Amino acid sequence: MKNSLLLILLSFVVASCSVSSNPLRTKIKALQKGKIKDDTSYIYQLPFEAGKKRFIVQGYFGAFSHKERAALDFKMPKRTKVLAARDGVVIRLRKDGDKGGLKSEYRQYGNFVVLQHADSSRSGYWHLQKDGVLVNAGDTVKQGQQIAWSGNTGYTAFPHLHFIVWTFASNGQWQQVATRFETQKGVRYLKAWKWYKPKKQSTRK
Repeated sequence: MKNSLLLILLSFVVASCSVSSNPLRTKIKALQKGKIKDDTSYIYQLPFEAGKKRFIVQGYFGAFSHKERAALDFKMPKRTKVLAARDGVVIRLRKDGDKGGLKSEYRQYGNFVVLQHADSSRSGYWHLQKDGVLVNAGDTVKQGQQIAWSGNTGYTAFPHLHFIVWTFASNGQWQQVATRFETQKGVRYLKAWKWYKPKKQSTRK
């Protein structure tokens, strides 16, 4: 397992020469480096328990499978608690997917939860454990509430949590966006190949 993971991680590096031309990628890079000051966007909580730290194995527009996705992959063992990063209402979910791996046909088996927030933005949590979704459509959830158990379903190389946020743009289309998170070291736009830990005084359960 360790060898296969090493090969997969190496493929991320090799593939890094092929990157997205999406202008959002350039904006996210600037946000991560602090070149664009952003003091108004919502600050999310990390979607896992306080006291734990998780590694971002693939970041925004990552070359392996995020080439056109502003998404984050948190490396997580199976059956890790997945927490709501923000208050919201459950609008979509799947919990009966029972396959996972690097075959394109496995994409349809990914278990997930999508929350809609007060400002109409949405957040998605993917690759959840079979029967590991703990909420139902229409449920109202609070930030820090456990909504699922992590897993390895869908198109995935190893157990992890795929997290993504969309907003409804002025052109009438859903647009993926990067989000700020509260971490132990302050508010950050998260980067690939970094470890992150929730803020110490987090009150999540």
